[in-house]
Amino acid sequence: MAEEKKEWYVVNTYAGHENRVKDYLEKRLETMGIADNLFQIVVAEETQIEVKNKKSKEVVKNIFPGYVFVEMIMTDEAWYVVRNTPGVTGFIGSSGGGAKPFPVAKSEIENVLRRIGKSDKNVEVQFKVGDTVKILSGPFSGMEGIVDSMNDQTQVATVLIILFGRETPTDINYIDLEKVI
Repeated sequence: MAEEKKEWYVVNTYAGHENRVKDYLEKRLETMGIADNLFQIVVAEETQIEVKNKKSKEVVKNIFPGYVFVEMIMTDEAWYVVRNTPGVTGFIGSSGGGAKPFPVAKSEIENVLRRIGKSDKNVEVQFKVGDTVKILSGPFSGMEGIVDSMNDQTQVATVLIILFGRETPTDINYIDLEKVI
């Protein structure tokens, strides 16, 4: 029964305090006795390569600055503990005045978790090798290309896009592609 009530919520934080809020919440799990109601706390971060002065380094970037995703059972006690955690400014989907927030749609949270590599559910795609697709996010957002190959294991497609007048193979996550009709 508890599994049915588990939902994902978006907690608003001060920008730059996402990991601090995550740490506070993890400590409060045990000290405030809400471990039965609070399950996962996720800061949506991804590693990117940044090039400065011809040197590249890996940098962790927050995809949603000011937000932390929390999987929880929305009891009065858990709601109170989360919203009164230092650095938390509220929940997204709450109208205020003591109203509890609405949970995030399962498809939306799956997209976020898959993007940061924390989901094991596969994306069902509507395209195949040879189809024209549109890139939905990332540095090539808005561009179209042709699917050259697909790896269902990694959920990555190699898409041929035109860059500087040449066809260039680019690996794009399935979630970031949409078939052009």
